[in-house]
Amino acid sequence: MWQLLEDAQILILALHTPDTLSTYSRSSTLRCTSFSSYTLIPQLFAARNLIATSPEMSTAVISAEDALEPSLQTLLDQRSLRWIFVGGKGGVGKTTTSCSLAIQLAKVRRSVLLISTDPAHNLSDAFSQKFGKEARLVNGFDNLSAMEIDPNGSIQDMLAGQGDADDVNAAAGGPLGGMMQDLAFAIPGIDEAMSFAEVLKQVKSLSYETIVFDTAPTGHTLRFLQFPTVLEKALAKVSQLSSQYGPLLNGFLGSGGQLPNGQNLNDMIEKLESLRETISEVNTQFQDAELTTFVCVCIAEFLSLYETERMIQELAGYGIDTHSIVVNQLLFPKKASECDQCNARRKMQRKYLDQYEELYAEDFNVVKMPLLVEEVRGKEKLEKFSEMLVTPYVPPE
Repeated sequence: MWQLLEDAQILILALHTPDTLSTYSRSSTLRCTSFSSYTLIPQLFAARNLIATSPEMSTAVISAEDALEPSLQTLLDQRSLRWIFVGGKGGVGKTTTSCSLAIQLAKVRRSVLLISTDPAHNLSDAFSQKFGKEARLVNGFDNLSAMEIDPNGSIQDMLAGQGDADDVNAAAGGPLGGMMQDLAFAIPGIDEAMSFAEVLKQVKSLSYETIVFDTAPTGHTLRFLQFPTVLEKALAKVSQLSSQYGPLLNGFLGSGGQLPNGQNLNDMIEKLESLRETISEVNTQFQDAELTTFVCVCIAEFLSLYETERMIQELAGYGIDTHSIVVNQLLFPKKASECDQCNARRKMQRKYLDQYEELYAEDFNVVKMPLLVEEVRGKEKLEKFSEMLVTPYVPPE
């Protein structure tokens, strides 16, 4: 424990000493392999709180000249981007941010697809328009489509071969159909698997210039992003086993190579190889900063700050680019405001906002979004909100 605290103090001092870390980069400093991210972060932030509250030291070490532009304009300007993931802790405004970003992208892209991979879909509520598992144009746009992936429906389609409920039973062996569905629904990570299946479909179709993902809360999203690597390794193992034992199986199955379910073994192996190639392509694209980026959405509170740092570390481990952070729900009370609760809340937010800037402003576009007096729902309000993603919000005096 004491060693962890000592390590934290050394690292904090290093972060605040330019000579010690002249080449300081968020992509490496807090992700040193000598430190455990899950045990060290609490001590890091505890130490940071001490520094931030110390009267002898400033709460910011990044000057305005060194900080990156506080907007997402760079994402609009980077025409090579194909995959944009928007994620963060639950309840921080991921859907509002992803919808708003998609609206801005639609102004400068030929075609944009917004996909919700969150089991608790909100795109329909945000746009006040019903979306389903098929891409549908958003009302008022001719180049922005949206869809909500339904894992349950996707599994039924997979079992039934795009058929109806009766076909599901037939495909799964009559009365066993219900049991097959129950087993499929119980598979850990099935939501992420169905979402990834949609990614594979989009890779093959190349129908949209840019695809924006409104993701599930952090844990689901990290599993989803890890899925390509895990699946690629699994299929490589299957391929290895098939090459070793394929001839033996063919000897048992006969010249036709028919499996008990009627499928041909060689055809199945060819399909798996084709799938592995597609997954490898997706994996390569996800780890290419020219094609893929992740936008972290958060609020100015400790738990959200902690979750954001953990997510950035995980993304770095997966080799996925992230250089944009959207801090939502910020209060900007007027100086003469007599609302004690508003002022206290703003003071608390200011403390954590300073820490966001201290941690990320040099290497990230940190966008500050205000808490509005009404819901951001419907095309007009989303368009208005989206403007603040590219034009920094200026609070009233």
